[in-house]
Order: sequence, then C-alpha cells, then structure tokens
Amino acid sequence: MRTITELLELLQPGDPVLLRCDLNVPLDQGQITDTNRIEASLPTIQALQEARARIVLMTHLGRPDGTDPVLSTAVVARSLQELLGSEVVHFDELPPGPRFQEQLEGLPEGGILMMENLRFHRGEKSNDPQWAAALANGCRYFVNDAFGCSHRVHASVVAVASCLPSFAGLLLTREIEILSRLRDDPVRPFWIIAGGAKVRDKIGVLAHLAQQLDGVICGGGLANTLLEGAGVPVGQSATEPDSLAQMAQRLDGGTGQGPEMVLPIDFITGDDLIDPTRVQQIVSGEEPEPGMMLLDVGPRSVELFTRKLQSARTIFWNGPLGVFETEQFSGGTQSMAEMLAQHPGQVVVGGGDSAAAARLFGIADSVHHVSTGGGAALEFLEGSVLPGIAALDADLAGGSQ
Repeated sequence: MRTITELLELLQPGDPVLLRCDLNVPLDQGQITDTNRIEASLPTIQALQEARARIVLMTHLGRPDGTDPVLSTAVVARSLQELLGSEVVHFDELPPGPRFQEQLEGLPEGGILMMENLRFHRGEKSNDPQWAAALANGCRYFVNDAFGCSHRVHASVVAVASCLPSFAGLLLTREIEILSRLRDDPVRPFWIIAGGAKVRDKIGVLAHLAQQLDGVICGGGLANTLLEGAGVPVGQSATEPDSLAQMAQRLDGGTGQGPEMVLPIDFITGDDLIDPTRVQQIVSGEEPEPGMMLLDVGPRSVELFTRKLQSARTIFWNGPLGVFETEQFSGGTQSMAEMLAQHPGQVVVGGGDSAAAARLFGIADSVHHVSTGGGAALEFLEGSVLPGIAALDADLAGGSQ
C-alpha cells in the first residue's frame, strides 16, 4: 500500500487530487455539533495544500434516501473553510459533469473543491464503476483518508481506486499502524473494556484477540447479558441471551480457560434511559424494583475495574459503561475515562460511542489514540480485510499505474 508520503514526492504544483475523507459529522437543526472528524482530516488536507495540489474533496453525510437538502455537504464545506482559514468551494451537482470540470480547471493551486453528498447518488452504495469513473474524471491521483468508511464496499473507497493511482492518507495510515499493533502484537498485560449496547458487535473482536487477551472489563449490554446468564437479576435491562453460548465457545472453546471476565458489582438503575423519574443504586444480586433497568455501573464497580487495570500495559476501550448521554447514568463512564487519561499504559479508544465519551469528558488528547472508525475499527480488529484498504493494495499490485 502506497502512502501520501510517496505521493508528495510525485506531486507537481496544480496536480488535481481526488481525496476521500470521512466528514460524516453529527447535525442538529442543520448545525454541526462535533467537528472532530473534520479536524482529524486536516493534516492530510493541509499536506496536499502545502504541496500546491488542487483538491477535489468528497464525503458522505448521514443516510439520505436520494437527494436531501438537509444533508447537503455545504455545511461541512463552511466548517472546513473556517478551520483552514482558506476558501472551500462547494459544488452541488451530481454526478460531476462539464461544469464541475470547469470549476476544477479554474481552481488555484492549493484550492479545495468539495463535492455534494456522495450518497445522494445510488451508484455510491452499489460500488458502481461508472459512478466511480465520474468521480475520478479530471483527477490525476486518489487518496483515501476515510478509515471510518473503509469497511464499506462503496464506489468512493473501492471502485475509484481502480481508476487512478491510489494512496493512503495520513489518518488512514495512522489507524492501520496503531490498530495493527493492537491486533497482532499488543504489549501485555492486554485488557479490553467492552461496554455499549450491542453484545454481538463485541464477540468477533474478543474471539479474535482471545489468545493474547488477559482480561475483559464488562459493562453495558455485555455485562447485563452475562449477569442474566449467571442468574443475577437485571430487571428490565436489555440483554442478548442468544449470544451467551457463542461467546463461551469462541472465547475459550468451552474450556473455561479464556481471558478473565470482570463483571460489575453495583449498579445505578433507572426507569427510563433519557428522562428517568426514579434512579437508585443497588448491589449485584439485589432485585431491581419493577420497571427498573441497570443503566450504569456504580462506584464500587469503578474501584474494582481500576484495580484490575492497574497492571495493564495495553487497554482497548470499546463501549461506554452506561447511558453516559444522560447525566444520572454518566458517572461510571466518566470515572473510567478520567482513570484512562492518567493510565501509564497504551490506551486506544475505538467505537463511535466510546470516542464521543472521550471527547465529552475531555480525555481525547490524553490517551494514545482515539479511532475515527467505529465499525471499521471493530472489523479490522476481528481480522477482517477492509475493502477500502484492499483496494489500495490491489492498485499497487497492478490496478492503476
């Protein structure tokens, strides 16, 4: 796989470069509420600007079903322009045609021309080669810096790599380097904090890493499911009992010799995830009151988890310990985040909710790495070959030269 470092040695001033970033930022009433993904892409964008390339920037935004003005990338272009302090021209015509080419030819060296939302066109998700060719038209090189989209077989990350000489951006390269070390050669003791709502999403990662994994701190849906399987009352908490047998088989082959699984010993319960009218603290084994759910871990659990993680030299945090978006159920996740910020080991945060929690509690800059990919990071750690990365390798093997 070729990287942008190699591309920068080839670039001539004015060369048009097609750049795929993951600028799928959250919106509220048409306003961006978190610019983290835009900021994460700035090093690659600025490197191309400094090389005086003309940049054609493309991204998707949300999950539109056809054209939807509410999800226009114009808002992303404005935000990027503010962050860069230089003009970002937004072009709203899809697919790009002669008028787009005129705009590209008139773009100054170091200028940026942002396309409209890729998912407005059906060819994006179908990996249509004709759509990919339209995206690549007029450009000389392709750079993929969208790690968070590279597990999708979409035209802007896969098919387009066969149209142009292709390179990995700085963000994509860093994600691969860090997650490869985590997957293939972690410094032990190696622990995972596995929280969040979906149990099935965790099984593949835990199973693939089981042989080099020393322990798992269990929170969220995983903890609730394991507790219920052990006969501990969990009230109205969401669980995935069908996952229990699969988890036991894949983690230790049914031998009981897998990594240590550490469960919470106290909980914060509530009758609603967002607007609770009742909130109580209980210990493990105590029956929650009718209608109540386990929505956060309690302080005794945080103390237990902290002791278990003291000797860890590598920690991967995937999934919050509770419904951290609601203040009453944020304490466990906030305490864990603050502990990780001070931990002397290598701490990697992966998954959309974990990354959001890291930013909310102000620790994103205090850990070794916060991955920009949710599903992409998990699939990578499962040992899957991500299509967007494979497409860059295929280009090097003899696709576009």
